[in-house]
Amino acid sequence: MQDISIFITNTIKNISISSILDIAVVAYLFYKGYMLIRGTRAEQLLKGIMFMVFLIPVSYLLNLEVVNFILNKTLTVGLISVVIIFQPEIRRVLEHIGRRAFDEVYNIEDQEERSIVINEIVTAVKNLSDSKTGALLVIEQATGLGEIIGTGTILDAKISSNLLENIFVVNTPLHDGATIIRKDRIIASGCVLPLTNNDKIDKKLGTRHRAAIGLSEVSDSINIIVSEETGIISLAINGKLTRNYDAEKLRIILLHLLKNKEKKNVKSAGERVKSWIRIKKIKE
Repeated sequence: MQDISIFITNTIKNISISSILDIAVVAYLFYKGYMLIRGTRAEQLLKGIMFMVFLIPVSYLLNLEVVNFILNKTLTVGLISVVIIFQPEIRRVLEHIGRRAFDEVYNIEDQEERSIVINEIVTAVKNLSDSKTGALLVIEQATGLGEIIGTGTILDAKISSNLLENIFVVNTPLHDGATIIRKDRIIASGCVLPLTNNDKIDKKLGTRHRAAIGLSEVSDSINIIVSEETGIISLAINGKLTRNYDAEKLRIILLHLLKNKEKKNVKSAGERVKSWIRIKKIKE
């Protein structure tokens, strides 16, 4: 017991500031990496790999030679295949780092112009909601959506509520798919988005909602969804879906999100939306 206490004391004495910083950085990276894959299939794969790693010393101690051999060989091959298995998550991590490392390209800097754009979007969304016309609008942020834009029809038109409403008229060519907004322009419509693989999402949600969540998982875009069944307005940001917005709440949230982007306040947007709504309710 005394030897253990001496070992711990000597270890503490030998810890330097650089060692503490090193441990803190590694712990933060592991934490952020886990937060990025939480709720996805990769989380279950990671748990399986950790369980296999735990079984290797156990099988060795219990003298289970065949089990130990199989686990060691499987883990050796598994390390090579991890890059392939976790390719979507690795891409998300790199994009996440890139968004934080460089200036944001597609943000509207002028406050008056930003308010005009948001008012046009909110007006269109409200009218679409009232008529129960399904819609999916994507506001591009730091992550470029060139690949997504390439799947649709290029418009590159000045944003207006009338044009947005007309795009989503039922049985028109651009009705299905997403409309991409960059700064004060409608860049493309009828775009195809990646569907989310999250199996914890409400089964009642349709393809439009799943596509919005899917894009929000791999980019920092702001995704606005109008349900064609109920007219409910939803937001998908950072892999999180929040629902039941009215025009005023949507306007406040968009102003808040885009203003925070300008200040480079990059907290979890999904949580920020929820907390902002709670603050508004308390004030009211």
